[in-house]
Amino acid sequence: MLSKAFIPYKGYFSSPFSRWQGSMANENSIVLAAETSKRWLAEKNWDPKIFDYLFLGLTVHQHRGFYGGPWAAALMGATGIPGLTVSQACSTSTICLYQASVGVETGLYETPYCLMTDRCSNGPHAIWPNPMGPGAQVISEDWLMDNFSLDPWGGTAMIQTAENVAKEAGVTREQCDAITLRRYEQYKEALADDRTFQKRYMYPVMLKVSKKKTIMLEEDEGVMETTAEGLAGLKPVLPDGVHTFGAQTHPADGNCAVVVTTQEKAKELSADTEVEIQVVSYGYARTKPAHMAAAVYPAVQMALDGANITVNDVKAIKTHNPFAVNDIVLAEKLNIDENNINNYGCSMIYGHPQGPTAGRLIIEGIEEVVMAGGGYMLFGGCAAGDTAAAIVMKIG
Repeated sequence: MLSKAFIPYKGYFSSPFSRWQGSMANENSIVLAAETSKRWLAEKNWDPKIFDYLFLGLTVHQHRGFYGGPWAAALMGATGIPGLTVSQACSTSTICLYQASVGVETGLYETPYCLMTDRCSNGPHAIWPNPMGPGAQVISEDWLMDNFSLDPWGGTAMIQTAENVAKEAGVTREQCDAITLRRYEQYKEALADDRTFQKRYMYPVMLKVSKKKTIMLEEDEGVMETTAEGLAGLKPVLPDGVHTFGAQTHPADGNCAVVVTTQEKAKELSADTEVEIQVVSYGYARTKPAHMAAAVYPAVQMALDGANITVNDVKAIKTHNPFAVNDIVLAEKLNIDENNINNYGCSMIYGHPQGPTAGRLIIEGIEEVVMAGGGYMLFGGCAAGDTAAAIVMKIG
């Protein structure tokens, strides 16, 4: 359990998420995230030099990404600090926040900056020399698609892991379609009243259309309208499976950032000194091979135990749910109503840029609890390699 790590209220933002091959498709995600941070900090009148360390969450390699954290820090104006690149698949944001919090807890840092970004669009195609191969043919890999298609340890594609969990838990196609429709309806609530909820935390990105023209992307791009009839008309992705393309997420591009600091500094930076956000505990897990969705529950339970609370003490639950089965199984294990988690949106609906996905969900969870008058927020989500991570925050 942590006691010294805090997040200033409004000391965070998320960009809109853009469906892959959309408006962000050709932007270097490190540069875009750093430049977005620089504009955001300037609007808040925060000097980037208040930060003493940077955690760069990144899972899809970018041009010049070798320089990672220090490069991003310099681009955003924090030229005197080092940075660490963190890559833990879909749990990247969660581990960035936890590592920053542990650093504050131990006194290693005072105010680290967590910057999470990814561009799934136009991902790199890697080759390795192979002089012993036939004709010295190279070994090649499509960074994104090849890894979606095969876990080298579990031996199967991501979607197969979801189907394995669904089969084991007895989850039906009808359940998956129903929870998908519910999640879309929840996302639409975030768009109500001219996107009032999203505007609590979402910050636009500036995109270069040409040397002389830029545009501002202010809203999520590429979210598909979902109806019961539309879902019913889709075929399962795998034969005899329960997930259609409608009942799973899609790759996307985006970024987000969260400031972690001491209690005193958080109050100084907070947009409302009456709102206090404390990082309380962290959980992690790895389940048996090719059963990724099943890892979320033990990670969540570890985080709850670390906070010395039960799920009944939690005001808002957010999950990274690349497949519909994730929420169905987690809700059953926790003995809660699956319809009451992921209010205002989730990655199954607005997409999954990997690095920043959990960060946006955590930010949404914070805002939901603030609107509810305070309490605990729980986030949990699966990640590649049949792993998962979870975090508990207390908002007062």
